[in-house]
Amino acid sequence: MLVLLKTNSICRNTGGFMASNKTVDLESLILKLLHDRNEISLQDIAREAGLLVSSATSRRAIQRVIARLIESEIIQAQGNARARTYISGKLINNTTPVTFIEKLFTGISLSDSSLKLLEYVSKPVQARKPVGYNQDFLKLYDPEKTPYLSHSLREELIGVGNVEIVERIGGTYARNILNRLLIDLSWNSSRLEGNTYSLLETKRLIELGENAAGKDVTEAQMILNHKDAIEYIVESSLETKITSHEVCSIHALLSENLLGDPGASGRVRNLAVGISGTTYLPLDNPHVLRECFDLFIKKLNIIEDPFEQSFFALVQMSYMQAFEDVNKRTARLMANIPLIKRNLNPLSFIDVNQTDYMMSLLAVYEKNDVSLLRDLYVWAYKRSAQRYSAMQQSMGEPNLFKMKHRDIIQDIIRSIILEKVKGQQVVSTLKRLIDTLKLSVHDSEQMFHLIETEIMSLHDGNIARFKIRPSEFEAWKGVQ
Repeated sequence: MLVLLKTNSICRNTGGFMASNKTVDLESLILKLLHDRNEISLQDIAREAGLLVSSATSRRAIQRVIARLIESEIIQAQGNARARTYISGKLINNTTPVTFIEKLFTGISLSDSSLKLLEYVSKPVQARKPVGYNQDFLKLYDPEKTPYLSHSLREELIGVGNVEIVERIGGTYARNILNRLLIDLSWNSSRLEGNTYSLLETKRLIELGENAAGKDVTEAQMILNHKDAIEYIVESSLETKITSHEVCSIHALLSENLLGDPGASGRVRNLAVGISGTTYLPLDNPHVLRECFDLFIKKLNIIEDPFEQSFFALVQMSYMQAFEDVNKRTARLMANIPLIKRNLNPLSFIDVNQTDYMMSLLAVYEKNDVSLLRDLYVWAYKRSAQRYSAMQQSMGEPNLFKMKHRDIIQDIIRSIILEKVKGQQVVSTLKRLIDTLKLSVHDSEQMFHLIETEIMSLHDGNIARFKIRPSEFEAWKGVQ
C-alpha cells in the first residue's frame, strides 16, 4: 500500500500524498524498520521519517498506518500506552510478510495472470524493474482487436448493470439516485486516497455542510470537490462525446483548493512528477504528454461498449498521470461517465480495499497488464450494482414531465428559496413564475402541482438536487 505523508506544503507529484522535497512512505518505512530491528516504537517511526511526534497530524498518520498493519496481522503490538512497541510476523525471504499477501484480494476471484502479477508487485520496490511510460500501451490499443474486456464479460456486466425498463435520455437514472450517489462515490473515492471521514461524516458534510470534528480541512475539501465533480458529470450526461474540456473540468473541480499552484487545476501538466512506492516514471516531456492525452481522448470516443469505455478510462487515465496531482480521482470519476450516459448502475467503488486497489495500479504502471485491475473492477462493479439495483426496486418509474422540465423546475425552486419567499407568498409567486413560461393550461397545472409537491418535500437531505446550500435553506425556512 502506498501510504504517503506530505512533509512540506508544496504538492508536485501524483499517486498519493506527495511532496516535492520529501515524501514519507510510512508503511514501507515501518516494514523496513521491523526487518532491521526486533521491535520499534511510534517515536522510532517518527524519528526515522523526519517527523515530529509532538505533531498531532504526524502522530495520527502514523497511528492510522499502524492500525491497518495490525488489523492485517502484518505486525503485532505489545505493551501499553507510552511503553507500547511493535514487532513483525513471519517473513517470506526476509522481505514480504506472509500475512500481507494472504490478506490481499479477499473474496475476489483472480485469474492465473492476476496471481502472477500480484506476486510480482508484492516484492520490495528495489526488487522490481524500473520502467518509464510506454506510449505503445496506448497507441496499440484497438477496441475491436485488443479490448480489455472480453465480449462475454461485457455481456455479463450489462446484465447486472441494466436498470431501465425503457430507454431514457442519458443521465436519467443517475439523477434519480443523485443524493445517494453523491455520498457513496464521494466517500469511497476519497477513502481510496486515505481520507479518514466516515460514511456518516461524509453524509453530514454533503447534506448539512458540517465538518467532522478533529479532521483536517483538506479532507472536507476533497469530499466536497467530489460532490461538485459528480454533479457536473451528471449534468453533462446528455453530451454525446467525452471531450478534453470535460476531462479537464472534472480535474479542476476535484483539485479545487488542493494544489499549490491554482493554475494547475484542469491543465495538462508541464512538469515532471513521480510516484512513491513504484518503479514507474511517468512522462516528463510536456509536448509528448499532450499528444498522448489527445490520443487518449480520441480512442476513448471510438469505444462503443460502455464498460470497455469505462475500464479504458480508468486504466489509461491512471497510467498517464496527465495532471500534476489528483489523477486517480479523475480516473475513477471518468470511469462513471459512460455508465451514467447509458443509465447503467454507477461504479461507486464500495468495499474496494485500498491496498488491493494500489496493487492493481502497480501492475498497470510497471507491467502494462490490466489483468489484476480488471478482476478488481468486475468484482467492484458487481458489488456496486447490487446496492443500486436494490434501491431501484423501491423506486417508482421516473416522471417523464419532470424529467423533461428538470432545469425549469430547479430554477423556480432555487428562486423561491434564494429570494426567501415567505410561506404565505409561495403559491402566488409560484403561479407567477409558471405563467411566464407560456405553457398550455394542462402543462401549467401539472407544473404547479409538481413543484408544489417538491417544495413540500424539501429537507436538508435533498436540497443538493437544487444546488441549494444548507445555510440558504435554513434562511428560507426561517421566514416560513
